[in-house]
Amino acid sequence: MNKEYTNPWTSEDEREHFPSELEWWCAISFLRSVEDNKKWVFKASLSEWFEKSKKTGSLLNASLLDQDSDKHFTYGSRNDTAKLESVKDSFFIRYEDSFIKGSYPNYEMYFNDKKNNIKLNINYHAESLPHWIAQEVTDGWLPMGLGFYRYGFVPKCKVSGTMLTNNGTYRLEGKGYFEHVWGSIWYDNPLSNFSELKKTISIYSKLIGWWIDNHRIQIPKSIMFSTENNPFGYDWVWALLDNGWIIFYGNILFWIMEGPAAGTLIFSKDGKTYTEFGNVHFKYNKTQYSKKYDFLYPTDIEITAKHGKEKLYLRFKMKNESNEYTGRFAEGGKYWLCFIICESAGIVEGYYFDGQEKTKLSGICKIEPQRQVSVIGHNSLKIDFLKPPEGVGISFDLDSHYLRKKIFTKIQLAPYPKIKFNFKRIDNFKINKKTK
Repeated sequence: MNKEYTNPWTSEDEREHFPSELEWWCAISFLRSVEDNKKWVFKASLSEWFEKSKKTGSLLNASLLDQDSDKHFTYGSRNDTAKLESVKDSFFIRYEDSFIKGSYPNYEMYFNDKKNNIKLNINYHAESLPHWIAQEVTDGWLPMGLGFYRYGFVPKCKVSGTMLTNNGTYRLEGKGYFEHVWGSIWYDNPLSNFSELKKTISIYSKLIGWWIDNHRIQIPKSIMFSTENNPFGYDWVWALLDNGWIIFYGNILFWIMEGPAAGTLIFSKDGKTYTEFGNVHFKYNKTQYSKKYDFLYPTDIEITAKHGKEKLYLRFKMKNESNEYTGRFAEGGKYWLCFIICESAGIVEGYYFDGQEKTKLSGICKIEPQRQVSVIGHNSLKIDFLKPPEGVGISFDLDSHYLRKKIFTKIQLAPYPKIKFNFKRIDNFKINKKTK
């Protein structure tokens, strides 16, 4: 007997939720232009907001990556006086002449990059069911600061359409991802939603309980913290594997730069059943210094995830130059300078173990570390634990751009007592800190 799979999205879920403080719809796709067989990676977001002062606004952000030449075409337009155009009884949103409309499983989209004279008219046909992040735990609700938001996505779609450029018109085909997010969140003041505190605490409680159920509390070999990995940023990856499987990885960071993830890894073989891995550990094999601000972000992320007998080992690696999209906050910010999305296309490699058999994995991915940049810049602390039978001890490795110092301390009790201390001043000229 075939199992019946149901769509967790309603028509109301797809449509606008005004006056949410922040709401966006985002489409990402890996594309091929049929005429010249070039590879492209496209992303566009339509967003709107409603401030408590009754101010509304909206924006369009679009980026197109020519993977062959490693060239980004970016476009952004913002209206600080009006929300997106929408209709009441169906899903339709528009910013100027760019729009998204439709109903699951079919969506029509048009995006006009007026700066680079690029027009895309594309159709999405979903090949997977929608899914809410933390669907079984909170029905898709996630906390941020003192607020909360709902995060849903369709991770596998067939994409077709046309692209009009200065060089001509091209037919497009490929695979895509589509997401819709809304809620009571505000990036430049994430601790302002006291009126929503009761629901926020409930969401935090459910997610913390789920996290504890999925982790065995133990002293790790090492753990690393940094100021750029504060809880108002995250690591985000969408991956399509060569065998047709799908992976979504979203990690709210809680200052951790290496160690247990506070987020989730969502895995599906058929686009109908989804497994959320709650026991996830990560580390950065490579990082890159931002072109504009004093912070690091990962370009090579290693993941180990467990769910019962299942295990996933993955490495997400950026393969193209990263595009750093910056949303600058008001001048004179007390704690935060801006938020930045550092996006790039990449590859994924690894394996899946179902408890009996190991399957080698490979595919393509989109990697997007988002960071809310602190006014004190990059500061990190790595703690290593020496545990039996090797010995007993602990070491601290501090790298502080704010203090302009590197400090290393090691205290070892066994197999023999040992104390090591090293201090080094960081040259101010080596910190390329740009804040304008």
